[in-house]
Amino acid sequence: MLLSLSCFALPAMAKTAAPKAAMEKPGDVFASLKFRSLGPAIAGGRVAAEAGVPGNPQVYYVGAAGGGVFKTTDGGLNWQPIFKHASTSSIGAIAVAPSNPNLVWVGTGEANIRNDVIPGAGIFLSTDAGATWRSMGLKTVGQIARIVIDPHDSNHVVVAVFGQEWTPSADRGVYVTTDGGKSWRKSLYVDDHTGAIDVAMQGGNGQVLFAAMWQASR
Repeated sequence: MLLSLSCFALPAMAKTAAPKAAMEKPGDVFASLKFRSLGPAIAGGRVAAEAGVPGNPQVYYVGAAGGGVFKTTDGGLNWQPIFKHASTSSIGAIAVAPSNPNLVWVGTGEANIRNDVIPGAGIFLSTDAGATWRSMGLKTVGQIARIVIDPHDSNHVVVAVFGQEWTPSADRGVYVTTDGGKSWRKSLYVDDHTGAIDVAMQGGNGQVLFAAMWQASR
């Protein structure tokens, strides 16, 4: 094999100090930032899900493994429980529609399975930013791990279902609705021991999805 190497000479230039911005490491801009606790004081253990509203840093939702859903409208100064009357207090996923912040989806049943897991009771939708809720099905699938919403079509929702935590279940997999939850289609299924633990949408393209599957049970 023959290799060709070319060398070029550049005119001599006076040495100058590199701009400060070029010398800084990418992470340096965060060096002075510190985390602080915002609450809420959830009587339900760990936070299992969270979602914000793009363009409005004052509004945020968090879901607890056993304490329901809480919402803040003042950047975390105050939190209000907004999921008090649902049939389960365990939350696995929360998603806000990028095209309409009034559309909030909640998947019940924490999917980080432990010895104290609370069963899920399906998926719920609020069309008024959490003021009221209605069941949108998937009542018997078990634990719901993630919800993603097409930024260009709020009726197109994809749900990662881990499934029943204590037993094999044919309900495990990835579910899709294109009519806002009126009907669901299971689009990915491996076997009754393997559930979907995560799903992601490619940069605003609702036609390209990535799913992570987890073979596990208690």
